[in-house]
Amino acid sequence: MASAAVAQDSGPLEVDVVGGIQAPMAIAVPAMPSANGDAAMGRQIAEIISSDLRTTGLFTPLGPGGIAGYSYAEASNPVYATWRSAGAAALVAGYVEGAGTGRLTLACYLYDVTAGRELVRQGFAVNANNWRSAAHKCADLVYSRLSGEQPFLDTKVVYVSETGPKNARVKRIAIMDSDGSNHRYLTEGKATVLTPRFSPRGDKLVYMSYQGRRPRVYVMDVATGTERLLVPGTAFTFAPRFSPDGSQIVFSMAAGGNTDIYVVGANGGTPRRLTATPGADTSPSFSPDGNRIVFESDRSGSQQLYVMNYDGSNQRRISFGGGNYASPAWSPRGDLIAFTRIGGGAFRIGVMSPSGGGERTLTNAWQDEGPSWAPNGQFVMFHRTTQGSGNAALYAVNINGGQPRRMPTPVGGSDPSWSPLNN
Repeated sequence: MASAAVAQDSGPLEVDVVGGIQAPMAIAVPAMPSANGDAAMGRQIAEIISSDLRTTGLFTPLGPGGIAGYSYAEASNPVYATWRSAGAAALVAGYVEGAGTGRLTLACYLYDVTAGRELVRQGFAVNANNWRSAAHKCADLVYSRLSGEQPFLDTKVVYVSETGPKNARVKRIAIMDSDGSNHRYLTEGKATVLTPRFSPRGDKLVYMSYQGRRPRVYVMDVATGTERLLVPGTAFTFAPRFSPDGSQIVFSMAAGGNTDIYVVGANGGTPRRLTATPGADTSPSFSPDGNRIVFESDRSGSQQLYVMNYDGSNQRRISFGGGNYASPAWSPRGDLIAFTRIGGGAFRIGVMSPSGGGERTLTNAWQDEGPSWAPNGQFVMFHRTTQGSGNAALYAVNINGGQPRRMPTPVGGSDPSWSPLNN
C-alpha cells in the first residue's frame, strides 16, 4: 500500500487548464536519478509517467528517451534555461531512493519552466514491488495540478476478456492496471461471465455468470478469488452494481414473466423490489449520493432511460432523442449519465444530464457500448466491436471531446469497469 507525504503547492498555476488548452502542452519527463545508483529504475518510472500523461490527451511528453538527464541535486533546483531550450513548458523531475528493506520512495516535483518556479512536490513511499503505483501517483499529481481535475491514473480496470472464434467465445474476467500492466485472470472461462463491476473500495466485484445455464449474480473477493451467489435459488439475476457506500447491490431479476429491479444487502438478505411496471427493467446505476437510480426499460415500447428515487418512487423517463438507449452509468460527479444510444444501425456512447438535457454523442464508430466512468468523471471507457468480425476492444474517451484511445489489453475485451483510486 502506498503512503504519500502532503503535497506542497507553490501558488497559483500560470499555465493553461482543461478547456483552455488549444494543443497538448509540451512537458519534459527526463529519467530520474536514483540515490542508490539504480539508473534503470529511474528511467522506468519516467517512462510510466510520460506514457500516463500522454494518454490524457493534454500533454506531449518530451522524454525520457531523446533528452538528457539531470543530477540528483537538480531534482529540486532545475536549470530552467535547459528545459526552455528543449521546448518544454513544464518539467517533471524527482529522484528515487530506498527507504529501508523492501521499501522505495519516489520524490515527485513539477515545475513551470516558462515562469521558472516550482508548482508542487510530493513524496510517495511504497513497497519496492509496487513501484509502478508510485509512478502513476506522480503522473496523477502532475495531471491534477495542470488540468484542475481530480486524479485517475493510479487505478485498475476489470473487464471480460474474449478469446476464440466468434461463435464460441471464451469469456473470462480479467484485471489489470489502467496502463495494461499486472494483467491477470480472475475466472477460468468454464462459464460465460458478463458485466463485472467494482465495489467502491475496489476490493470486491459483482458480476453475472451463466453457471448451470442460468444467468445469476455473484460477488467475488478480488484478493482471494472466492465467490458467492448473491441471491440464493434459481431465479435469473443479472446487471448488478454496488451502491456508492458499498452496503447494497442493485440488480435485475426475472420472475413471474417480468423483469424488474431489486436491491439487496451486499452481505446477503431478502431482495427488495423497486419496479413493477410490465416490461424489462434492467441496467440500474446509483447516483453518487445514493439517492437516485438510473435504469433502462422498454415499458414505453422501446429501450429508454428512466430515473427513480432509491426506494423506487418517482419513476420518470429522461431519454427522448429517438432510437433506443441502454447501459446507463451515473458519473462519479453526479452531473452526467453515460449511455449507449442505438439507432441507424450503429451503437454510440453519449452523455446527458440526470434530467435528460444536454445530450451529447462522444463516439461515432459502428458499435460502441457499455460505458464505465473513470473515478474523476472526466473519461468514459467502453468496448468497441469491429464490424463483421465480432472482435471487441476497450477504448476510453474524454467527455470534453477528442479521439478515443485504445486501452492496452493482451486479448479482446468487453464490459469494462474502472476502479476507484488505489490507496
